Amino acid sequence: MSCIQTPIIPTIADLIGANPGTISLGQGIVHYPPPPSVHGFISRFWDDPKNHQYGPVEGIDPLREALQDKLIRENDIGIAGRAVVVTAGSNMAFLNILLAITDPGDEVVLPEPFYFNQEMAVRIADCVPVTVATDRNGQLDHNALEAALTPKTRALVTVSPNNPTGVVYPEVALRAVNRLCRDRGIYHISDEAYEYFLYDGATHFSPGAITGSEDHTIGLYSLSKSYGFASWRIGYAVIPESLLGALRKVQDTNVICPTAIAQFAAVGALQTGHAYCAPYIEALASVRSQAIDAMESVAGKVQLLPSAGAFYFFVEVPDYVDGGLTLATDLIEQHGVAVIPGSAFGVTDRCSFRASFGGLHSADAIEGLGRLVTGLKALA
Repeated sequence: MSCIQTPIIPTIADLIGANPGTISLGQGIVHYPPPPSVHGFISRFWDDPKNHQYGPVEGIDPLREALQDKLIRENDIGIAGRAVVVTAGSNMAFLNILLAITDPGDEVVLPEPFYFNQEMAVRIADCVPVTVATDRNGQLDHNALEAALTPKTRALVTVSPNNPTGVVYPEVALRAVNRLCRDRGIYHISDEAYEYFLYDGATHFSPGAITGSEDHTIGLYSLSKSYGFASWRIGYAVIPESLLGALRKVQDTNVICPTAIAQFAAVGALQTGHAYCAPYIEALASVRSQAIDAMESVAGKVQLLPSAGAFYFFVEVPDYVDGGLTLATDLIEQHGVAVIPGSAFGVTDRCSFRASFGGLHSADAIEGLGRLVTGLKALA
């Protein structure tokens, strides 16, 4: 554990707590609650005493069936040769999968900037994270990814829409990565937690929809963002059927089963469907537009990575002399606004940060952006 980075979210939360009134553009959450439809399913859970006992390791049947229908309908992923496993959030899914597919010392390729919890999970599994830089627009560099593969490589991870950059990888790039993984006999782990959060005409593509991908493709999904389910801890993975036995061993050991009441609530949320999220995403699009305008007002001091998804923007501050954590600390203490330093995402050779506009109502988000601009003008 000594070689694993300290979780950045609690670190920033401590700074926020020490500076009351700070507006957080830090943690990646949405500001809206779960749909009202969950109430009836929670009552249904309570009415059956058996529901207070341990449930199936891979999740309750009604939820897994609803997820299978969603994967077929929305992601064009056929279920033949695959299994769907419900987890306590997609972070757990990622760690469980690593424990199921790797041996100590195996390598896992992560495009950089990476999602920090995934890099931490690779180390926790006693594996080696191999980071590969993306291009100047945050897009995948296929040649660099291919060059990073070795006989020890076990999996290559893509996150689209991306955390922390908000970049959306095009279908052609994801198909190329998936084909590379197939040809080299490794797994393609596709994290799609932000699949609904798209702007400017961007479209989402699931590599699991590729014909013949069922044996080497693992898809990760979450209700935390799309349905306001962050604290309910419901994620899911669609995996090659051959991995189900190994994954059940891991899950039975570290959680037994995802929380049953949250699974019942998830069935209710899925019955409401994607339409529930749409108006909130439209509101986020408006905030995003204003965020882009705000960053353009300090264009001489910062560089904004172009993006079309999630609810993040990733910013480089070329002339700031200290690292991202120093800048983040100064923004909190001097200007009352919190961001996440780029060093948490593997960017250590230059000052950068991720800001999230998902967790605030529009007025608060705009106020936070105003503070950020003021702080950057003063500090950068």
